[in-house]
Amino acid sequence: MNDLTNLPDPSRLIHGLRDTGYDFNTAAADIVDNSIAAEAQNVNIRIDLHADGRKFVLFGDDGKGMDEAGLFAAMRYGAPARTNLQSLGKFGLGLKTASSSICLRFTLISRNNPDAPLSKLAWDLEHVQTENRWEMLKEPITKSEEQDFDELCGETGTLLIWSKCDRMLSKSYTEPAGTAERKAVTSRVKKLREHLALVFHRFLDHAETRYRNVRISVDGEAVSHWNPFYPQRSLQALPEAARVFEIELEDGSIEQATMNAWLLPHAKEMTNEENERYAKISSRGQGFYIYREGRLIHHGGWLGVFRSDDPHYSLLRVEFDFGHKLDDAFRVDVKKSRILFDPALEEALKERLASVHREADQRYRRKKKQLSADLTIDHSGANNSIAGAKFTKKPSVESVDPAAQEAVVSNNRGAGIRIHVPVQGNVDPASVYVEAVTDITSGRLWEPALRSTGTSGFSTGVRLNKHHDFYQKIYLKAAASGYAVEGMDLLLWAFSAAEQNNTDHELQPIFEDIRQEISGNLEKLLRDTPLPTETELDELSGDTAVDP
Repeated sequence: MNDLTNLPDPSRLIHGLRDTGYDFNTAAADIVDNSIAAEAQNVNIRIDLHADGRKFVLFGDDGKGMDEAGLFAAMRYGAPARTNLQSLGKFGLGLKTASSSICLRFTLISRNNPDAPLSKLAWDLEHVQTENRWEMLKEPITKSEEQDFDELCGETGTLLIWSKCDRMLSKSYTEPAGTAERKAVTSRVKKLREHLALVFHRFLDHAETRYRNVRISVDGEAVSHWNPFYPQRSLQALPEAARVFEIELEDGSIEQATMNAWLLPHAKEMTNEENERYAKISSRGQGFYIYREGRLIHHGGWLGVFRSDDPHYSLLRVEFDFGHKLDDAFRVDVKKSRILFDPALEEALKERLASVHREADQRYRRKKKQLSADLTIDHSGANNSIAGAKFTKKPSVESVDPAAQEAVVSNNRGAGIRIHVPVQGNVDPASVYVEAVTDITSGRLWEPALRSTGTSGFSTGVRLNKHHDFYQKIYLKAAASGYAVEGMDLLLWAFSAAEQNNTDHELQPIFEDIRQEISGNLEKLLRDTPLPTETELDELSGDTAVDP
């Protein structure tokens, strides 16, 4: 009887698996996946450069941890499938292939009970090559490793140590741990923080309720989330009906994927600081942002649906979500950094995104007149009405501090109340009470202000957010009717006056929250409302727009 067992060569295979396509950032993200799957609340990463040039990367989490048998299974190439299929882990290879892509030795230390001893195992690729067999190392735990576990994990959890990091940096340095190498490590740390801020932004964002919140730190500095869609300023441009895809699997079952399209503000409508911090507009940033179970696995590029090298679409980012049951349908790779669309799905995506794709081009080229600085709406009716209303209830302004954006007022709450509020002097008399502006970045439709023409005291004003959907979709369409615009202006000014006349330092955050909620609800109500047509905008620019 012939034995057809044909085992792979240990040395060649374990070294060959180093080249599965990871870079430092994607490898580190794969390790963080394991920590999140282990229900960690905190993930701590530390990168050490020793004086002799040796480099170490440590990943510690306070998750469930493992006993000795669990540790042995986790270190197996092709580890057993997790019982939770929604886990961010998938193939049982990520820990090993991600680690070996960066280092020649990786050590795993863990425990799942505070009273249990630490368990430790290591893969050393040089040892496997020398012995030419699949043999791990079981060595005593050092005092330094115990201290690292206490610092980075806690009572339970898992510590992973990458050593012999021959691929952490792209080149070797003649002076070990010299200025050039230290600078390269600092740059690597910075880019890692940025990568984790994007890939795990849904888990890092405390306002995100769909996913469990996790804290990630790199070298002691917490990673802040970065949402690539900048929802405070961007338009959700896809109708509700076009956001859900039903995908049939091979067994005949139906699973859903969801999509949303975001049109970011033009770079010229933001300060450089705002763009660099929140939007980060670039040609490489356009395209699909694809999430599997809330974790970003692909960002940027159009995956064959549209051309990916045209800067005219750099303001369009498409959010695409699917769950683990669609892994096979999208052919997710081992690194969880690439998927493939079925040709039929490509066509469906192209059809649903066609109009948004064109709108992104128009917005980039600033063809839409609502993005032009020359297009204005006449708010003079409201300004004149407010100026002529002698008996409206307004707070008494005792003093203002424009530098601190503070004022002392007397209102229904009492005398001498200090409030934080936009304070503006030398305002155009025609817009002293109501003005539409482009510098509100909070996402709110309006904010109260104290405004003065410089010839009299400060009066209650209202600043309207030109970027808000309500302004773009309702105000602009109503501009042909002066009474409609004036009515909305007066309503929002009345809200502002009521807020200033009934607020103090304790109530002010409550009023801000109310404005935020109203503004957010209006965004949701208007998701399926189209922007004004070219005809409507032509009419506005020709007949109803006036210089303020």
